[in-house]
Formats: sequence, C-alpha cells, structure tokens
Amino acid sequence: MREFDYSHITDQLLTPEIVNLVSAIHEYRGKQTLYLEAKADSLTSMLEIAKIQSTQASNRIEGIYTSDARLAEIMQQKAEPASRNEQEIAGYRDVLATIHENHEFISLRPSILLQLHRDLYRYNGAGMGGTFKNGDNVIEEVTSDGQHRVRFKPVSAFETPDAVDHLCEAYQHAITLPEAEPLLLIPPFILDFLCIHPFNDGNGRMSRLLTLLLLYRAGYIVGKYISIEMIIEKTKDTYYDVLQQSSTAWQDGKNDYKPFVRYYLGALLSAYKDFSRRVEFISTKGMTAAQRVAEIVREKVGKITKAEIAAMCPDLNSGTIERALTELVKAETILKIGGGRYTAYTYNHEKAAD
Repeated sequence: MREFDYSHITDQLLTPEIVNLVSAIHEYRGKQTLYLEAKADSLTSMLEIAKIQSTQASNRIEGIYTSDARLAEIMQQKAEPASRNEQEIAGYRDVLATIHENHEFISLRPSILLQLHRDLYRYNGAGMGGTFKNGDNVIEEVTSDGQHRVRFKPVSAFETPDAVDHLCEAYQHAITLPEAEPLLLIPPFILDFLCIHPFNDGNGRMSRLLTLLLLYRAGYIVGKYISIEMIIEKTKDTYYDVLQQSSTAWQDGKNDYKPFVRYYLGALLSAYKDFSRRVEFISTKGMTAAQRVAEIVREKVGKITKAEIAAMCPDLNSGTIERALTELVKAETILKIGGGRYTAYTYNHEKAAD
C-alpha cells in the first residue's frame, strides 16, 4: 500500500514560484484581521453570498444542478429538496455550515471524514453516505471521440480504511512539527485524498470541504467570504490537468505534487486578492452608490453583470444598484450590453477620455 509521509515534503516544493505564492498569501493573511474589522455587517452579507456560491459551484463541478430560485430557497431552508440533485445540494449546505461554525473543534480523523460524508448525504437514501467504498473504482475520462478511458486506478476498497487512517496520521504528525507550513501540507493531503478516492460518490465535493476545513484550522479563513469552490469551477480544465499531472506514478510514491500545489496556492491567492478588493469597496467613505458602481465597472476588464456588482457591494441592496446602473447608463459613464438575463455593463472609456 502507498505510504504517506509529509514530514519532509517541503524540501521538494520550495521552488521560487511556490515560495513567492506562499509569501504573497502570508502577506494577505497578515492583513486579514484588519479586513474582518472593516465593516462587520457587510462582511456578514459577503459570507452569505459566498455560502451560496460555494454550494452551487462545488456541486456544479460534479454536474449537480438546480435553478437559481430553487437554490436560494434550499440555502435559506425555505424548501425541502425535491430531487436527488437538490438533496445533495442541501447536504453540502449543511456540511459547509458545520465547517464554518465549528472548524476549531473538528479534528482530522477517519471517523470525522465518515461523519461529514454521512451528513453530505443525509437527505439521500439510507446507506448513501458515511461509509467507505464497498467496491473498487476507477477514474475515467471521455475522449474526443466519446470513448471512455481509465485515467487513474485508486486504492482498492479493501485497502481504503487503512489508507485513510495512515493519510490522516501523516498529516496530523507533519502539522505539529516546528517547521510546518500548512500551505505546503494541505494541497498534498487533498491530492492524496483524491487519489485514494475513499467513497463510492462525493469524493470531489468532500475534497473541497476538507480544503476549507484545513485552511480554517490553519488560520486562512478567506474561503468564508470568497468562494474558493467558484474559483476552482471557473478554472476547472486547469484543475483537472494539474490533478492528472500530480497523480501520475502516485501508486509508486513517485508523483510530483508541484503542479497541484501551485494551482491550489494560486486559487487561494486569487481569493485573498478578491477579498481585499471587495473590502476596499465596502469601506469606501464619501462615495455615492453610483460612484462606487462606476469604479467597479471601470476596474473590470471587459463586461460585468449586475450580480457580479452586487457581490462586490453586499451592503447595497438590489434596488440601489439598479438605480445606480440606470443613472450611469443615462450619463453614458457606462454602457449597457445585451438585455434580459444576458444584460451586462462595460465602462465607457471613450467618454472618460474626452
């Protein structure tokens, strides 16, 4: 069985690019407390938006969908899930809330992983969650001509309980070492978890929930306010590419973690940069709603939707943003593109240059 030892993994990961990513994230984390103190009410709104985005994106990566209206109802617990997709969305909502509210008290043990997986499937039929896989599984990909090809063969069902136990032990040991750097331990752990593929279903979503859990426990809480799952969804092709690169020769213990680590650190840094920008907009003093919206549209390369603007200004309600957009379009400060559900906006740089 594959062995796990993270005690010296930093030796192979300290490339200039990875070191720069870690340093940049450390810098943003140093400002984290100041960000959190910026405007508590607005950050609460950001948290609620991120919960919805994280639940939607993480499930959508796995092909699990529902309408925006139903998603809102399920997230607010105003409706019972009416399909298997909605059951799995509700389960993700609950586990995400558990991690947000209790991460300090959730240790990394196989029994905890089983409990989280059980809760992920609490709205599905009995026996769907809370147990390791009962049969060997493979990770397939579909080629351009529609053929299914085995890309990776995970740990067997028989070996899975021991593999998960050793995986958790290795991480717990490494994270307590004096020289431990969580940012260089969490991505390899997540990759190894995915390569073990311990459950019949839900491995991808569990990996993203565990990412948040381990980041929060290490003091990196940006995922509460900016959806890391959405960042992964938007870069899904790259995610699968680096997963393939870093899982090659994994069974022999000769895989290269660096591509996966670089990707994960890049996603985390992107979340921190987004968080910083949004807090700056929230904290802006002496600017009208229209001025704030104009600044957001100006800084956006290309077009931006009303929903994206709302995410940047969680302290402004929908009506206020709509009035600001109408005012700015009338003044030709911004330009309206499309109509209906496809409406977007872009900054009128030609008028600004006059």
